[in-house]
Amino acid sequence: MKNYLTLAVTMLFATAAVSFAAPTKDAMMEKEKGAWQAFKDKKEADFKKLVDKDFLGVYVEGVFDVAKELDAMKNWDMKSFEISDYKIFSDEKDVVVATYIVKIDGTYNGQDASGTYNCGSVWKAENGKWMAIFHTNVKQAAAQ
Repeated sequence: MKNYLTLAVTMLFATAAVSFAAPTKDAMMEKEKGAWQAFKDKKEADFKKLVDKDFLGVYVEGVFDVAKELDAMKNWDMKSFEISDYKIFSDEKDVVVATYIVKIDGTYNGQDASGTYNCGSVWKAENGKWMAIFHTNVKQAAAQ
């Protein structure tokens, strides 16, 4: 009986350790791609599954909460996006900071918004799910 209890407690701690393990770079990049794809495809429900209710985005147009982000989604006609140079950093088990470059082909409010953007996102694990809590991007200046 004592052996079964020891085994059960050991399994509980092992399961807890795995659930709190830091995510891999590939796993976080898939989350990031999922958010971009949902935004591109204008799938609000899918997008909202990946962003926290208190999400904030900082862009040249201003500071956006989730509602403003969803409004902006309606004004985008994104034909394609491609993420590269994806890097993550974390010194906390439940927070990941990501930086990357995204190349976009599309328009925003009818104006060409195609180009290469420097991006940053912050993800937080809550109730076993990784949710974006912050995002920013800035278009790279044209080469001189």
